Amino acid sequence: MQDPIVIQAPALAQKAQRSTREWQQADAAHFLHPFTDSKALAAKGSRIITKAENIYLWDSEGHKILDAMSGLWCVNVGYGQPSLVEAATRQLQQLPFYNAFFQTATPPAIELAELLAEVSPPQFQHVFFAGSGSEGNDTVVRMVRHYWASLGQPERQVIISRENAYHGSTMAGASLGGMRYMHAQGGLPIPGITHIPQPYWVEHGQGMDKDTFGKVAAGWLEAKILEVGPEKVAAFIGEPVQGAGGVIIPPATYWPEIQRICDKYGILLVSDEVICGFGRTGAWFGCETQGSRPDLMTFAKGVTSGYIPLGGVMVSERVAKVLIEQGGEFEHGFTYSGHPVAAAVAVANIRLIQKLRLVEHVRDDVGPYLAQQFATLKDHPLVGDAETCGLMGALLLVKDPATLTPFPAELEIGMVCRGHCFGNGLIMRAVGNRMIIAPPLVMTRAQVDEMMALIRRCLDLTLADARSKGWL
Repeated sequence: MQDPIVIQAPALAQKAQRSTREWQQADAAHFLHPFTDSKALAAKGSRIITKAENIYLWDSEGHKILDAMSGLWCVNVGYGQPSLVEAATRQLQQLPFYNAFFQTATPPAIELAELLAEVSPPQFQHVFFAGSGSEGNDTVVRMVRHYWASLGQPERQVIISRENAYHGSTMAGASLGGMRYMHAQGGLPIPGITHIPQPYWVEHGQGMDKDTFGKVAAGWLEAKILEVGPEKVAAFIGEPVQGAGGVIIPPATYWPEIQRICDKYGILLVSDEVICGFGRTGAWFGCETQGSRPDLMTFAKGVTSGYIPLGGVMVSERVAKVLIEQGGEFEHGFTYSGHPVAAAVAVANIRLIQKLRLVEHVRDDVGPYLAQQFATLKDHPLVGDAETCGLMGALLLVKDPATLTPFPAELEIGMVCRGHCFGNGLIMRAVGNRMIIAPPLVMTRAQVDEMMALIRRCLDLTLADARSKGWL
């Protein structure tokens, strides 16, 4: 019998350290970045991040940066957690890959499915794995339509979403999202998806109290259902808190009224928990914070704290029972559905969240402290509003806080502020005139104070710019 082919890894040669400029040149020559003007980036040069620890990053010039965005909303347990690295290493050594096709499964995927059912709201006992949130939301489109077809109602095709929502970047995910600049490329949205206005009080609700506005905004869903025809509507999808749209936190009355309307017309409710899941809002999932009982939940990002890609959909018994009892194949899936290494890391990540009591830490300690400290920014001459939900927050930058008079969009006041953040060791994201944060859940009160000092400094520098340019 021939010996198996095993290639021993050669001893690692010491590589010459590239300069920042060399990295930037190679990047511009070969790497097309997401959501990026490649021409402008090539002229400027990328920021090269070389290492990370806890809530901090370091770039190739040695600058230390406080990451107030958890990478991209995902590094919930912070950078450099040994248990996650060890879980990946063990699984790579034992079983680096096998698929979930052909009536097979791997122990890490099964264990993760059990664990997700444990930490999810009680209606969820089944999970469909994907590789990302975008793939998860593509799965949602396929699954809700298959669900209704299985019940003999194939005409239920339409999925209602919201303007300025973000549900991913694939064809279906971007269609579900309500961002017009994305729809302008690629002929989106695809058929059968429609949108209602977002529950953003500053945009739509001034002149009424927020609780009243919450019910008015939820009522737009009922109006759209009646416009489309209840017999044609399959589902409504929404983020508990709209993340990439600018951390739009709905009034407390909004989601309970959305739930009532979905129940009234019997449509499926989908909670996109890609950003809000795994402790971000002070509960395991944002729907628990906001007061809804979804039939499907999309997840990704925080399930592995971004250490390795993984996504999926939690499927309620209402939906799973039909899919299972009706029989027949659900003609959908991915090569990496339930990838054993990703699943092993996710299990280690969730166990660490439990061990460190990070959900309780956000709910009872650092989340309320952040809210208290963030509110102090309302005294700044540029800040029209400062609001948080768990470890998410947004500042509204305005010309006049008393009247919430906005800066003209072409001035890009948010990008001016973001530039000062980058220049002063802080990652803070700009969404139009909203500056947003979502720091790692391991953040301490002392680190909140450190972040707040950086934010205030960057606001002061932005104010000085605005005054010097005659914008105020």
